[in-house]
Amino acid sequence: MLDNNISIINSDCFIYIKNIPDNFVDCVITDPPYFIDGMQNNWDVENLNNKVKKSNVIGSMPVGMKFDIQQGKDLQNFISQISTEIFRVLKPGGFYLSFSQARLYHRMAVAIEDNGFEIRDMLIWKRESQAKAFSQNHFVYKYMNDISDEEKQCIIQQLNNRKTPQLKGQSEPIVLAQKPKEGTFINNWLKYKVGLIDTNISLDGKFPGTIMEVAKPKGKERASHSHLTMKPIALIEHLVKIFTTENSLVLDPFLGSGSTAIACLNSNRRFIGIELNKQYFDETKIRLENYIKEKDLDIQLNLKLK
Repeated sequence: MLDNNISIINSDCFIYIKNIPDNFVDCVITDPPYFIDGMQNNWDVENLNNKVKKSNVIGSMPVGMKFDIQQGKDLQNFISQISTEIFRVLKPGGFYLSFSQARLYHRMAVAIEDNGFEIRDMLIWKRESQAKAFSQNHFVYKYMNDISDEEKQCIIQQLNNRKTPQLKGQSEPIVLAQKPKEGTFINNWLKYKVGLIDTNISLDGKFPGTIMEVAKPKGKERASHSHLTMKPIALIEHLVKIFTTENSLVLDPFLGSGSTAIACLNSNRRFIGIELNKQYFDETKIRLENYIKEKDLDIQLNLKLK
């Protein structure tokens, strides 16, 4: 099935994952579509980039987010479907980490739990982001046409610079789930080499915690890819090292910018990444090739692209 260290596949994950045998993967670390404002599983990259360019907000999420309850329902259904396959391919005791979005985290967690996983915790990626709350002043001037300018000014004074209910985002939740182990933790570990964590790994010299502060990708790391929700390599590598051992096989069904692949390269893990979007796949292929060349990584590596 896997004859190289790193494999990336341009395919629908729901189709390709069926080629992966049962109880084959040690860990899943992924960043799926969040189903917010066009960011579904079939999102239009060009359309989303245009939204960002036309706005005054620079960040991982486009402005004008629709607070539609159907988004959560669609996300839950989508995650439920892929979680069924992830449960099948993961070894007993294997960890499943999925980035989420604050107001839809509960939908993702329920979908994962309903498909047999144990929800172990909620991890937090702490990072700075630009505030997205909007003033209402322009709505008063533009849409309240049946009142005088004096009345409009009075309303604006009453609002006192109140904005839409969006506090400055400083975190991104991660669902930490685990496939039920076989027997005790020790028995499961001896058989599958999964299910326990490495607490020697730390970002700050302390015992690893649920809140992980890592800056967003920027500069050269950010410029290497057009993906809107790129995750920092340092963060993914931290997770990889905690929840897997060297030579473990990590699966990412939503490869995106390829940060998980690079994290596995850096930490001597094997990797399968699946990406449906051809543009993202091509950019990731180039990103990986350039990274391998620049870092001159001292590992046995064959990059498998198909």
